[in-house]
Order: sequence, then structure tokens, then C-alpha cells
Amino acid sequence: MTGKNILVVDDDRIILDSLCEFLSLEGFQTSGAETVKGALAKLQKQSYCLMIMDVNLPDGDGFELLDAARKNHPQTVVIVITGYGTIESAVRAIKQGAYDYLTKPIVDDELRLAVERAVKQQSLISENERLRLQLEQKYSLENIISHNYKMAKIFELVDAVADSNTTILMAGPSGTGKSMLARAIHYRSSRRNKPFVEVSCGALPETLLESELFGHVRGSFTGAVNNKDGKFLAADEGTIFLDEVANASPALQVKLLRVLEDRQFEPVGSNKTKTVDTRIIVASNRDLANEVRQGRFREDLYYRINVVTITLPALCDRVGDVPLLAKHFLRVYCGQHKKEKLGITDEAMEDMERYSWPGNVRELENVMERAVLLSKDQFVGSEDLPDSIKEEQNRQQEAYKAMSLKEARAEPEKNLIRQVLEANNWNRQETARALQINRTTLYKKMKRYGLDVEAERLGLT
Repeated sequence: MTGKNILVVDDDRIILDSLCEFLSLEGFQTSGAETVKGALAKLQKQSYCLMIMDVNLPDGDGFELLDAARKNHPQTVVIVITGYGTIESAVRAIKQGAYDYLTKPIVDDELRLAVERAVKQQSLISENERLRLQLEQKYSLENIISHNYKMAKIFELVDAVADSNTTILMAGPSGTGKSMLARAIHYRSSRRNKPFVEVSCGALPETLLESELFGHVRGSFTGAVNNKDGKFLAADEGTIFLDEVANASPALQVKLLRVLEDRQFEPVGSNKTKTVDTRIIVASNRDLANEVRQGRFREDLYYRINVVTITLPALCDRVGDVPLLAKHFLRVYCGQHKKEKLGITDEAMEDMERYSWPGNVRELENVMERAVLLSKDQFVGSEDLPDSIKEEQNRQQEAYKAMSLKEARAEPEKNLIRQVLEANNWNRQETARALQINRTTLYKKMKRYGLDVEAERLGLT
């Protein structure tokens, strides 16, 4: 307990000196104040683990001092003392954030026990704050590593919307970091001190997902032996991240639409409406616009969540980030597994840059952790990479060997012509003009690549 600072506030000088002397003998560093003004001045100058204060002070209501301490110095635990103790004032003190309440005359053993408990509480508060700051740093936007211009645009967009209540839709393939970016948005907002709750809609059976999100009452279905609060209630005043939202059933989509519009819902089996103040971020690795066209996702829900859309690019579309991410994960897992690696060989880095990364950043992270664990040299080499990476290199080399220049050019040309046709609603004249070729040449190329058949199938000939 040595080194812990306690501020004692009492307008009775005898009691003030007596409490300070007692606490000093118990191993605390003490400081005294006789007024609200004096106490506030001392709180401004230094931090205290504990404040023991009378509620009857000459220059103001002690409850005002309690409010100021809880608002501006949340790591200081408060014990209230008074010679005029009533149930009402005790309840008021606890409601306003006091940890304990003692009445005069103060008994030494009662004070000692109250102080010991309060110091333990303050240690928990400090530890929670330390962990919160670690989380905030871990999931900060600055911790998302990229030099890619597409990611730079995403960072600008996040900065613009992070501190609003706007619903955000994240799109992009699995493994591109949607969860991490959602957390970065949360910790960049004014809700950072409130809960961040993540729900994977694809990881739960349809029958349990509604209960998981909205809670249920006892007896509402087989196995519901107790009332349960859902994730939306757990995220009240914070942020909820709904991943793989395309997996929501039609009935659940109706409930989600209502929560998005009114922030209200009923737990499963209950008629009692719950209201929450929750920031909602949703993500999908499937094209929701296409899901709407296929009738699998409600159109009104899609437009309700599609206020601000952030599309994360696949790792193969930002190859320049592969070395940055690989070196970052190397450092992380060397520290985590207590291994010493000096770096990655040029050959291994070239292999990783040529790889298509179907699992995106998540796959790269797993590859680097595996390499840290299995590599026997100071540098991670090609031999430490999974066979899938080397096999793809071999397939690419074989394909290049067996392919003529004409064949190699055909697929990119076909894709370009299709893209320009689609951009011009398959109008051949406009497409030919955009490609700067004549219509006859365009038609021959369409016929060669089977695009004329595709146009017929679409009814666009």
C-alpha cells in the first residue's frame, strides 16, 4: 500500500488531522483539504487513488465535489463520510458514484477495512484502463498497415464517419480485415469507452441467431431455462459489428430493419420492447446487391444499411502491401513465440509477392506464424513457406511455358472488351468508339471470344 496517495476532505480540522495521521501510519501518503475549492485544486495538481470526503463543507455541497471527481478524475475512488448519516444521503452518494459510505464517529477498524477495499477497487480500475488503452492502441487505424492508394482512400473515409452514428456496410472477400477495421472505427469514435460486440451471423444456426442478437425470455423455446440479454443490449451505447449479415433469415432481416430504423426490438418470446443506443456496422463477403436481385436479401434492409460502404480490396490487388504485412507479422510472432528471426530472404519475398493469396491478409498472417515456428535459420526462406505457394509458382511457370504470346494476350483482351461492352450496355458502336477500333474489328473479336453468344443470351443483339 506504500506510495498510494489519499486526499482527505473535511471542514473539521481535528477530524482532518486525525484521519491523515491514521492513514499515514497505515502506510499511505496523505493530503488534506477543508473546502470544495481546496479539494478541486489538489485534484488538479496530482492524482489520488482515493478521496475520503465529508458531504457537509463550508463553501458548497459535497455531492458537487463527488460529481466533479467522478467526471474529471474517474480513477480516484471516493469514500463519503458524514456526521448526519441518513439512508437517503447514503443511497444518493452510492448512486453518484461513491464506493463506500461511513458515518461519524469513524471507527478505526471500519475505516481500515473500507480503505483496503477501496484501494483494491482502484487497482481494478487502473488495470481496466491499462487494458482499454492497449486495446485502443492495438485496434487503432494507424495500426492497419498499408501503402496502397485504395486503403488510403478507405482511411480518409473512416476518419470522416468514425464519430457519427451512421450505419456502415463493409464489403470485400473474407480475410481482408473487416473485423479489424470495424474495431478501428469504434476506437476512433466517442463510443470508444463503451462495449464493442462482434457477432458472426454465419457461425450460428438460424434458430439461435435471433436469440443471440435480441435475447430471449425463459420458456420461449426448448432449452431457454433462463432470461438472456442479447448482443444488441450488451452493445448499448457502444458498437455492434454484424459479420456475414447475408446469412440472416428473412424473419431476422425484418427485425434488423426495425433495429436500424428505430433502435427497438423485442426479445424472443417477449412482448416488451427494448430500446438501445447502438452504432451498427455490418459486413458481408457476398455481393448484397446481387443477393437482393436473387431475392435472398430484403431490398429495404439493403438500402438501410448501405449508407456508407467501405469495400476492402483483396490482398492480390495490393501486392505492394505484402512485404509490409509479412515483416509486421514476422515481428509480432517472433515476440509472441520468443523466436529470433532477422528477416525474410529475397527469394521467399518474391514467392509471396507472386502468390494470389485467396485467403487474403488472414492467410498471410497464418503463413508467417507457421514460418516463425518452423524455420530453423535466422532468415525465413522459400523452404519455410507452405507447399500451396510453391505449387502455384510451378503452375504459373508451366502455363507460361505452354502458352504462346497470342494466347497470353487473349484473356486480358477478352476481359477488357467485356468490361467496355458492359459499361456501354453492350452497344457495339459506343464500345468500338471507346476502344478506338472499328465495329467490324470489334465484331470479329467478339465472335472469336464467344462474346457474341453471351450478348445473344442476354438478349442484347
